[in-house]
Amino acid sequence: MKSIILASNNKDKVKEVKEILKGYDIISMKEAGIDVDIEENGTTFEENALIKARAIMKLTGQITMADDSGLEIDYLNKAPGVYSARFMGHDTSYDIKKLEGVKGSDRSGRFVCAIAVCFPDGREIVKRGTMEGLIAEEIKGDNGFGYDPIVYLPEYGKTSAQLDPEEKNKISHRGKALALIKEELDKSEELYAEDNDSK
Repeated sequence: MKSIILASNNKDKVKEVKEILKGYDIISMKEAGIDVDIEENGTTFEENALIKARAIMKLTGQITMADDSGLEIDYLNKAPGVYSARFMGHDTSYDIKKLEGVKGSDRSGRFVCAIAVCFPDGREIVKRGTMEGLIAEEIKGDNGFGYDPIVYLPEYGKTSAQLDPEEKNKISHRGKALALIKEELDKSEELYAEDNDSK
């Protein structure tokens, strides 16, 4: 099976993707010896995922996967959205004060993840997954990363960061998007071309 480069240097994200896509040879940009900055100037999660996947695929000539994910808060007109990482800043500060006084279902929001896979033959796959929740009134949980400690999941009675990783991967935005991607990868002849040649 051919390797798939994951266009990310986020250690937590790389770990999560490798856990969800067990059985596939996923390698990070660092493991592939790639050190480039890619400007994510798309206006949607899908555009940004494609920008990253296309750039690394063109650079390496290898199958490349990239994701773009973030948090949409309905009360803030779906902000921070595609600007989630920049919105938080490098110190990952959670500005939940913007929702002070906002109660119940008015605190609705969701994690969104778009994943793109680009193949050297020009084929592209893009899938989206979401995880609905409420913006918590206080930060809770040590698992996960990013905004996980402030997204409360009513059906579980806890935040995303309070779920154990295996449980989270089954229901998360990234887990759902990767499950759809996996369906496509399982059917990909190009991914298994080397195996077929050697038989």
